[in-house]
Amino acid sequence: MIGIHETILLACCFFLVAMLYGSVGHGGASGYLAVMAFAGMAPVVMRPTALTLNLLVAGMSMFAFARAGHFRGLYFWPFIITSVPFAWLGARLELPSPVFKALLGFALVCAAVRFLIPTSPSQEERRPFLGWMFLAGAAIGLISGLIGVGGGIFLTPLLLLCRWCGTKTAAAVSAPFIVVNSMTGLAANPSLLGHLPPAWPLLAACVVGGGFLGARWGSGLARIPQLRTALGAVLLIASAKLLFP
Repeated sequence: MIGIHETILLACCFFLVAMLYGSVGHGGASGYLAVMAFAGMAPVVMRPTALTLNLLVAGMSMFAFARAGHFRGLYFWPFIITSVPFAWLGARLELPSPVFKALLGFALVCAAVRFLIPTSPSQEERRPFLGWMFLAGAAIGLISGLIGVGGGIFLTPLLLLCRWCGTKTAAAVSAPFIVVNSMTGLAANPSLLGHLPPAWPLLAACVVGGGFLGARWGSGLARIPQLRTALGAVLLIASAKLLFP
């Protein structure tokens, strides 16, 4: 249980996280997990809180980027076909706390890479190999289910680093990928919903507001490179805290 001052600080941090993640088509689960780890919250509370808030923000990003015409099914279906069963499997497994923190630290490093990658629209795209997409979807689904995220922090850097698509398309593909994986994680372990914190409605309202602003900016022409760099640095610090306690 956290006090009123800590709850307000948590809500402000969640608003900022949702805005920045929403601008790149993500739901913010890894960011919420990082903030909750700093606040010393229990993993059993962190996972359902991150997944439910993830759904809200990624859902808004999904509609915003699709409406702007950036979604391409070619980069979505091969990943999601193998991701869903493995996300289900991962969500059913119970991890020891040290393993959970190690995986979460790794996820935060991936999220930081996503925000620190320079976005260059001039890079030539490469044709993806279908087999690698199936394998990557399975691996991302399993890790996402284990730690309680939607998987966008792994999928988006992969799409960009492999030059399979541009920044906007990567965001438009990642958003529905996150929504489906988050729903799968919750469906696989619905008892987690009983561990949501009492302040969840306040936190949800904050991420909806932040996610709405971020999705509007990201799907449009806005650029916030300084804030994304700052968030990447914060995520690296959070990952170091988890990996090297």
